[in-house]
Amino acid sequence: MNDMWERLHRLWEAGTPCALATVVSAYGSAPRRPGAIMICAPDGTVTGSVSGGCVEGAVYDLAQQVVRDGTPVLERYAVSDDDAGAVGLTCGGTIEVLVERVDQQSFPELGTLLHHMRRGVAVALATIVGADGPVRVGTHLVCWDSGTSGSTGDSVLDGDTAGAARRLLGQGRSCTFRTGSADGDSGADPRVFVNCLAPPPRMLVYGSNEFASVLARQGALLGFRVTVCDARPVFTTPERFPDADEVVVDWPHRHLAAEAAAGRIDGRTVVVSLTHDPKFDVPLLQAALGMDLAYVGALGSRRTAEQRRASLRATGVRHDRLRRLCSPAGLDLGGAGPAETALSIAAEILLLRHGSSGARLSGTTAAIHQETPTAVLSLLGAGVPATAPRAGHRPPALS
Repeated sequence: MNDMWERLHRLWEAGTPCALATVVSAYGSAPRRPGAIMICAPDGTVTGSVSGGCVEGAVYDLAQQVVRDGTPVLERYAVSDDDAGAVGLTCGGTIEVLVERVDQQSFPELGTLLHHMRRGVAVALATIVGADGPVRVGTHLVCWDSGTSGSTGDSVLDGDTAGAARRLLGQGRSCTFRTGSADGDSGADPRVFVNCLAPPPRMLVYGSNEFASVLARQGALLGFRVTVCDARPVFTTPERFPDADEVVVDWPHRHLAAEAAAGRIDGRTVVVSLTHDPKFDVPLLQAALGMDLAYVGALGSRRTAEQRRASLRATGVRHDRLRRLCSPAGLDLGGAGPAETALSIAAEILLLRHGSSGARLSGTTAAIHQETPTAVLSLLGAGVPATAPRAGHRPPALS
């Protein structure tokens, strides 16, 4: 995602107007979630996506209009089973997309946004997507833990929006809400979309081998910032792990402790031990299981896993902590070899992240995508729900 914002910033810095399309709400089986963006450059190139491909053409045409006249447009794309061939999202979902012109005059805060993203600071971009009166659609407020940049055009709204944006940053959630209304239905209150742009989660892979190489590639595809670490310098070189963001020569447990002490890991961090060596993985896993991490896994046979657990119990690791260890790491997909093992581990990480069942979708009837919750934050003591697309609005047909 950072690459997309870097591309937008390069166009902005060069003084080249372009269009930014952002998914600001998604319901049902919509293929992209709030915060997904698409950039339409003046040379006709398109980067990113706001759907699975079914509405990109319509959004592109709208983007050309928005760049010409400079007026932001919020458009809704939806479909029912009866008109799937003629309108919008054939998957049956509903999305709202804000299309806005981006240049240094319309979006002066973009430089500040990129400054914080490059420094690895969690930052939220709040954009007015619906308003009447003095507050204009398309105005931005960039919010981070200790400050803001820009304005909605109303100082009270700025304060309310900044508070809400920081709450959403704490939840790691992007959504649209309506300010000033406990029930979220007052048409007079501005609608605001908050896009939470947190630094990518980290995947720490310990052990320099072929399994680590393909797991680093899989982690990068999933949006992790990947570190490969091993104490053996002859095997731990950047050339062996081209998909890793960094390759470190150090004892695994010492590296993990240093990263934790420096504040560079959090509850989204994933730790995977691929060392196959008790002198490396036992002290590493002892340290990892004492931290609140998203995932702690270790590769090995069932016999190795049981021996490892016995060793960890002997070091004093509590039962409740030991239960968090995923070993043997991965889901039972029936595969073998480095590539299939990496896929199995990545699948287990996603399963735990989303709290899903892991069942085959073809054998289930539940919704494929989780619905937006009815209330995601509290603003000034009142519940501020995420808002749905306005009723009665006919989505545009696609040619």
